[in-house]
Amino acid sequence: GGKPLLELNRVLRPGGFFVWSATPVYRKEQRDQDDWNAMVTLTKSMCWRTVVKSEDINGIGVVIYQKPTSNSCYLERKTNEPHLCSKKDGSRFPWYAPLDSCILPSAVSSSDETSNSPLLWPERLIRYASVPDDSATIEKFDADTKYWKQVISEVCYNDFPVNWSSVRNVMDMNAGYGGFAAALVDKPLWVMNVVPIGQSDTLPVIFSRGLIGVYHDWCESFNTYPRTYDVLHMSDLLGSLTKRCDILEVAAEIDRILRPGRWLVLKDTMDMIKKMRPVLRSLHYETVIVKRQFLVGKKTFWRPRR
Repeated sequence: GGKPLLELNRVLRPGGFFVWSATPVYRKEQRDQDDWNAMVTLTKSMCWRTVVKSEDINGIGVVIYQKPTSNSCYLERKTNEPHLCSKKDGSRFPWYAPLDSCILPSAVSSSDETSNSPLLWPERLIRYASVPDDSATIEKFDADTKYWKQVISEVCYNDFPVNWSSVRNVMDMNAGYGGFAAALVDKPLWVMNVVPIGQSDTLPVIFSRGLIGVYHDWCESFNTYPRTYDVLHMSDLLGSLTKRCDILEVAAEIDRILRPGRWLVLKDTMDMIKKMRPVLRSLHYETVIVKRQFLVGKKTFWRPRR
C-alpha cells in the first residue's frame, strides 16, 4: 500500500528530495516494471515531482523526486487517495507507532512557504524558528542557548577532566532545544541529540537549528554499536528515568555505548549524583564531582574476569 513511501513523505521537509536507485528504475524485467508502474502511480498521487530520471554508462539508473512545498496539490487531486492524515492519524511523536497510510499535510501554505523555509547556516543555529504544535517559546530557547554557552565555556572546558581535543563525537542524552550541541559548534566534533520519551517533543526545534537528533526511551537499548561515543552527556534526566527502570540498567547501557578511556558527564541533583557515583565506581570508572552539579566519570579499560 505504499506505507514506507508515505513514511518518507512524513519525514521529508516541504520541498525535500528523495533519491531512489533500484532495479525498477532501470531494468526491464516484468517484476521490475510492475514495481516501477506502481511507484509512478503512488508518487503522482502524493504530488511528488520527478526532478530527473537518468542512467549512467553502465546502465544503472536513478530517479530523484521532490515533495511539494505546499498543500495545494493535495486539495486539487481528483481522488483523495491516499487521504490526508487527521491530527489523530498524523502523530508527531512516532515511538512504537504503526506506519500511517495517509499523507501528513505540510504545515505551510503556498503563501508562506518561503518564510517557513529553514534559515541558512550558521544563522539558523542561534535563531529560534517556531514549528507546528511547538510548546517552546523564544524566551526558553534563548535562555537554554545562553545557559549552555556559558557552562561549556566556563565549566566544561576549564573544570572537567576531559581532553576535548581528542573528542570526535558526543551524545546528548536529554538534548532539550539542542543548546549543548550548539555551544560545541566550534569544536571539530559532531553531536547526536536524543529527545527522550516522556520529555517535551523538542526534536523539530533541533532539526530547525540544523542539528541532528532522534527519539529514544533510555529504559531500552540505544540503536548503536558498542563503544561508539567519546562523551555521553545527561542533564536532569536520571530522576524521572529511574521511576521507570533501574539505575543499574541505565548505567550498563551508558557503559556499553561509551568508548574505553572516555567520559560520562552527568548534570543532576546531588541526590542523583550520589546514587550514580557508586554504580560507576563498581564499573571501575574514575569519578569527580564538579561544583556540586556535575559528575564526570571516565571509563577505564577494566573488564570483569571470565
